[in-house]
Amino acid sequence: MLAALASILALAMPQVVKWIVDGPVAHREPSDVVLGGLALLLLGVAEALIFGVRRWLMAAPLADIEAAMRADFHRHTQRLPITSHDGWPSGQLLSRGTTDLQVIHMFVSEPRTFLPVYAATLGIGAAILIAQQWLLAVIVLAPIPLLIILSYRFESNYGDATRRAQDLSGDLTTAVLESVTGIRVIKGFRRSEDQVTRFRNQVRGVREVELHKARLLGGISALITVLPGLATTCALVLGAIQVAHGHLSTGSLLAFLGTVAALRPAVEQTGPLLAGCHDGAAAANRFFEALDEPALAETRPQNGTADSLADIGSSTDRVATSPDGPPRRRTQGPAELVLDGVCFRYPDAAPDDPAALSDINLRIAPGETLAVVGATGSGKTTLASLIPRLYEPIEGRIMLDGVETASMSRAELRSTVAIAFDEPVLFSGTVIENVLMGAEADDSEFDSALRSVCADEFVHGLAEGSRTRVGENGMSLSGGQRQRIALARVMVRRPRVVVLDDPLSALDMHTEAQIQDALRQVLASTTALVIAHRPATVMLADRVAMLAGGRVVAVGTHEELLRTSPEYAALMTPIETATNREEGP
Repeated sequence: MLAALASILALAMPQVVKWIVDGPVAHREPSDVVLGGLALLLLGVAEALIFGVRRWLMAAPLADIEAAMRADFHRHTQRLPITSHDGWPSGQLLSRGTTDLQVIHMFVSEPRTFLPVYAATLGIGAAILIAQQWLLAVIVLAPIPLLIILSYRFESNYGDATRRAQDLSGDLTTAVLESVTGIRVIKGFRRSEDQVTRFRNQVRGVREVELHKARLLGGISALITVLPGLATTCALVLGAIQVAHGHLSTGSLLAFLGTVAALRPAVEQTGPLLAGCHDGAAAANRFFEALDEPALAETRPQNGTADSLADIGSSTDRVATSPDGPPRRRTQGPAELVLDGVCFRYPDAAPDDPAALSDINLRIAPGETLAVVGATGSGKTTLASLIPRLYEPIEGRIMLDGVETASMSRAELRSTVAIAFDEPVLFSGTVIENVLMGAEADDSEFDSALRSVCADEFVHGLAEGSRTRVGENGMSLSGGQRQRIALARVMVRRPRVVVLDDPLSALDMHTEAQIQDALRQVLASTTALVIAHRPATVMLADRVAMLAGGRVVAVGTHEELLRTSPEYAALMTPIETATNREEGP
């Protein structure tokens, strides 16, 4: 509204000029000229103040909008199912939450405000021109139909180019992230030049699209400037002839030309404003593509229905649960974990591909440790991810103490089940922040968790002890140290069920033996499912389940399976050899 008011004041100035020229100047009345000058000065000052106030009023709402959208975006990405994160390159998500938001900010602050204001200004200005001198107005307004056609063609081409440029910028962000996080591999394999060449080619692609956008914008801007300029020149010539013949006063001509001049910024800014609209539209589409990804609901109703329609879409079909609500369940001590006919297929798998897991039936008694072994690709990590509902089974049930996990809220389930992955992930905070991760624990519980994974000595030996910052992804620590901190993160929560995905993979033999003894004591007080690739890990388990082709093909103790399952015996032969070497003669 303020911008429109400022434009109206700008259109009023030529009328004051007309009054000055045809009145005081024509009648040689200096006092009235001064009065007219003061009126122009007041109009100019008022216009400037209005623009300043408009900027001030828009600053806080714009900042609030951007902050709210940024916070919503981050919260939404945290609630996206793992399947969504699997399909989104991290750079594309990052560019949508940063660069695209900045483009949206620019759109809201400029094109969104000024395009309708300028459209109204042009409409009011055209009416004033016609009221003043209809013939001259027809000449000035004649290019408008042609400009509308040209703008329509510009919009179509520029919109496609804008979306292409923003997608390529997201790919650039992904390339930068991969280069930074994988710098050790790149340097270790001497691929720095290859990465530079690849990135240069991507930059060249972005450059070509941006130059194409610049050519489109330059062409429409030139036409928008030249065609009205030619029309104005013709109107000026015709108006001067009319003044010479006494058919038009000098003041009326100046007022007409002043109104045209007041409309000129609105006309010349049409091209950039249209471009800004397309930039904003493309950025908004990209931004809301991420927000429109189905998210997981925070809680699950007691009747066992899905968290939300979005939650249903996070995997495939949802398993129905009892409408009578879950029975009362224990909240302390080891829990019984049962997998009953569990099947799982990744959403992006081809229809004719076999399921990742089929008809999984396992029961882990309270306090029991079950090791899961199998060849690469047999489904071990997928199985581990189903327990805390990082993925959802398409058939079957997973139960804790007889209660389906599908009927539990994720917050409740994940306070009961803790998981440590084979690739430990640390954040750029302190050691204690990485271990606690929001868990409520005092110093003695924190130290106990460190001791349970033999991490107390090296942590307290750091420069600032547990307050030492570990760097991005813990890069200041060794692989074994990172893995022990990740294990301590699980132990400090004292979960009723522990899921460990190859927990000893990054440890040397001496540390492995130490942690093996400590883990035996810890696992005795909880229910554990352990993905095993190493001999020490298998020896932690009370029983072993073997997977092959996504199915359980054998279950028993290590000794029983060696006697009764040829597949297990063949798989465990290296383990037996390694175990004999460790025991010695």
